[in-house]
Amino acid sequence: MATARQSRLRFGVLTYPEHVTYREIVQTWHEIDDAGFDSAFVFDHFIPFTGSSNGPCLEGWTLLSALAAQTKQARVGVLVTGNTYRHPALLAKMAATVDHVSNGRLILGLGAGWYEQEHRMYGFPFPTAGDRARQLREAVKVLKHLFTREKSTFTGKYYQLKDAPFAPKALQKPHPPLLIGGTGPKVLLPLAARQANIWHFYGGSEAESMRQTCAAFDAVCQKVGRNPNEVEKATSLSPSQLSGSAKEVVARLRGIADTGIGHLIIELSQPYDRQFLQRFAKDIMPEFR
Repeated sequence: MATARQSRLRFGVLTYPEHVTYREIVQTWHEIDDAGFDSAFVFDHFIPFTGSSNGPCLEGWTLLSALAAQTKQARVGVLVTGNTYRHPALLAKMAATVDHVSNGRLILGLGAGWYEQEHRMYGFPFPTAGDRARQLREAVKVLKHLFTREKSTFTGKYYQLKDAPFAPKALQKPHPPLLIGGTGPKVLLPLAARQANIWHFYGGSEAESMRQTCAAFDAVCQKVGRNPNEVEKATSLSPSQLSGSAKEVVARLRGIADTGIGHLIIELSQPYDRQFLQRFAKDIMPEFR
């Protein structure tokens, strides 16, 4: 049987900011924060990807800054930022600002970008998957330069800086924790293995599948010379994937924790099931603290 130490999990919530008002999200985040969840996230899209694509969808980073000011305890972030939408120097300034607004609670979520329809609609370039992954790899270098140096000069294939000052620095040193999402074997997995504080992947709800994915990531870490235990592994499940009695859910989550997952994020689309969150916080989370 897994020990409490082996089965410790952090719990987060991703609220899709689509088909919803700002006030509804604020109320939900207040409840998430008060209930003791470890993290809360929004996504980075400009149109909904559930329901009608013509419906309302709030922009992730400006929304996150407002929500950071409305919460006190949970770490906050975007799961994940589409690198194709913003120059990394702009993203670095946004991230440092939100880190100050949140009093050092930002998780900086990063991904290569994937939603082709959205790119076409708004005129964002949509390179090949390989180029998007390599752009992200270079963007991480730019971000780390800016977060850690008084002035940055950088000459890359995709991005350039010239004597760029960066102040104020983030409150978290040397920078907010980097969450990198994705499973691309050639670029993204080695990038996460080298640079991420948290690695996020979608691997279904079966523990054995998660175990295999985590073991493969650990092997990449070892190949690049990183201790796998230095990278927290995170995945996401919906409320429907966490159904059943409290005893059944706890047993399922212990199995997931034993695969190497350290951070479980509940994904909420509209209408937000806030009663589920309250029950989960009361009946499930204390078993993993």
